[in-house]
Amino acid sequence: MATRSASSPPVAHASTHQPLAERLRPRTLGEVIGQQHVLGPGMPLRLAFESGRPHSCILWGPPGVGKTTIARLMADAFDAQFISISAVLGGVKDIREAVEKAQAARDGLMQQRTIVFVDEVHRFNKSQQDAFLPHVESGLFTFIGATTENPSFEVNSALLSRAAVYVLQPLSEEDLKQIVALARDEQAIPAIESVASDRLVAYADGDARRLLNTLETLAMAAAQEKLTEITDVWLLRVLGERMRRYDKGGEQFYDTISALHKSVRGSDPDAALYWLVRMLDGGADPRYMARRLVRMASEDIGLADPRALRLALDASEVYERLGSPEGELALAECVVYLAVAPKSNAVYKAYNAARAWVKQDGTRPVPMHLRNAPTKLMKELDYGKGYRYAHDEEGGFAAGENYLPEGMPAPGFYQPVERGLEIKIAQKLRELRVRNAAAGDGTDPGDGG
Repeated sequence: MATRSASSPPVAHASTHQPLAERLRPRTLGEVIGQQHVLGPGMPLRLAFESGRPHSCILWGPPGVGKTTIARLMADAFDAQFISISAVLGGVKDIREAVEKAQAARDGLMQQRTIVFVDEVHRFNKSQQDAFLPHVESGLFTFIGATTENPSFEVNSALLSRAAVYVLQPLSEEDLKQIVALARDEQAIPAIESVASDRLVAYADGDARRLLNTLETLAMAAAQEKLTEITDVWLLRVLGERMRRYDKGGEQFYDTISALHKSVRGSDPDAALYWLVRMLDGGADPRYMARRLVRMASEDIGLADPRALRLALDASEVYERLGSPEGELALAECVVYLAVAPKSNAVYKAYNAARAWVKQDGTRPVPMHLRNAPTKLMKELDYGKGYRYAHDEEGGFAAGENYLPEGMPAPGFYQPVERGLEIKIAQKLRELRVRNAAAGDGTDPGDGG
């Protein structure tokens, strides 16, 4: 949530009964704290304000970064009627009412423009989002959607193509410190220790709304205790354990698990530990984390170090036995091991290649010598006839035997890498190919290495 710049004068006669966030809300574009990459001089959203012609847009960013404030300021800048719809609580009825109000404003004496602001627009389904299209195209109103989710996935392509997308960023520490200073200037909070201020800024984690709500809570608590200064010790007692902002179901969640997975794949144990702890600190379910570690062991390490998969499964079991916080150490141990283990995605690629082959290929019959023959009739029909039992052959390998359907070329799904245990696996497969060739059959076991 954006607030007025600390350099701006206090608003005259502001009601102390108003929520602090409302008392500090910017009245002009120049008072907005943060988002200078789109609102600074010469930046795209600033130019849109200065053009004199509003346009439909999507404001995409985490909570508390000023999406609603920017939409309101745009309405003020163009002297437009401002209609706000919550996609969480609203529906088609609200959209219909907005259309009627926009038509009345356009056809009235003032011929006023209308800006329709839809908060959490990603919560509207496709038909609800489609309801805006004809009115956006006709110019009846300017559409502004606010979302914390990636609009590429959550906003209909038809609506998205008619709206500019502006990406808003979490507020910086300096931005948040300006808000604390502004609250002090407004005498909304008592004096505050610098250490306590820094802790508040870290607690807010880029979210101005969270900071303002916390400041308001602290101000009331300090007034009850007749404190003249907010100290760090008192702050810790009031706030309790600091928790990072964390959206367990949103894009930040998937971005963070992606960072963890890529850090493991990139063999960086420090980065992998950092992202693991970030997720656990933010409230991610350790059981979910354990499942992802099992996936990483299979996808990115595979047979280069088969112990990785076992370790991931063991870490999951240890967590189930110990719970939090003791069991999380096993997850940390697993993450470090996965990060430093040799990497191979050969099995992962082989499995996907085999799936793609089977999907497009016909249903080839099982060769007779490979078929099961549990009954006399099946044996009379030559099921299993000519099968060579590998354990009875030299080195436990039936050189020249074919295990693929007749007429199917060796696909070469599995290609071991020259890392970890797969170095020896590749060497073994090369030796078996030589033996197959010597037996007069071109069959290539795995076509590996």
